Amino acid sequence: MPALRRELRQGGDDQDARERAVEDPALEWKLCAAAIPAALALGALFHFLTPGLQRVAFGMPLHELGHALTAWFCGYAALPTLWRTFIPEERGFLAPLALAGALGYMMVRAYLAEKLYLVALGGALLVVQGIGTLVIQERTAEMLFTFGGDGMGMVLAAALMATFFFGKRSQLYKGWLRWGFLMIGAAAFTDMFATWWAAQSDSGAIPFGEIEGVGLSDPMKLVEEHGWSTKVMVRRYVMVGLLCLLGLAVIYAWGVRHAWRKA
Repeated sequence: MPALRRELRQGGDDQDARERAVEDPALEWKLCAAAIPAALALGALFHFLTPGLQRVAFGMPLHELGHALTAWFCGYAALPTLWRTFIPEERGFLAPLALAGALGYMMVRAYLAEKLYLVALGGALLVVQGIGTLVIQERTAEMLFTFGGDGMGMVLAAALMATFFFGKRSQLYKGWLRWGFLMIGAAAFTDMFATWWAAQSDSGAIPFGEIEGVGLSDPMKLVEEHGWSTKVMVRRYVMVGLLCLLGLAVIYAWGVRHAWRKA
């Protein structure tokens, strides 16, 4: 009987090990507590030492993706590249259908996986797409996806950092993708946010001007074509960045607490 009990206990331990998402919960708790602050600190150091390299390697890709994502939610078929996002002058119908289909597919998969929070997120995004595509005027949409370069770019960067706390049973965790997403998000966020934070006291930090082969920079378009004042533009970018940090702080607190309970 004692031998049988040991075998049963050993079998249960093996089953627990197979079902456990994290191999070392104590280490995972420490990593969760340190990862986000350390990544942001390294991103700030990177920005201080080589801001140009940080912009090209990390900030610019998410900046252009921010343009494209905002345009997609406004009904435009956008194509992001490294230095420019190509957006047609008029809305189409293929891009909205493709985006709505992708969101619907995500909601179905989330429902089958019993992840109701993703179903709710997909529904909210469909509502946003409906408003952006069917309600707002083209002039307003153009203003939004112009602002969306750094605006939506900071949202995407914060989302990449937040993925550190999710997907423990997927390749996001097992394949170390979360570390790559964390560092990319932190470097891109500090690049964009630091620019507008500095612009509160130094207008020279604002990238005004004209880019060869592209045209007016985003800040110049917002001021010259859409009538924004410099002060209002800077305040709006800073507000988006602070809201991203607030949302990230909430997810960070939840993630650390969850890891601590598992440990």
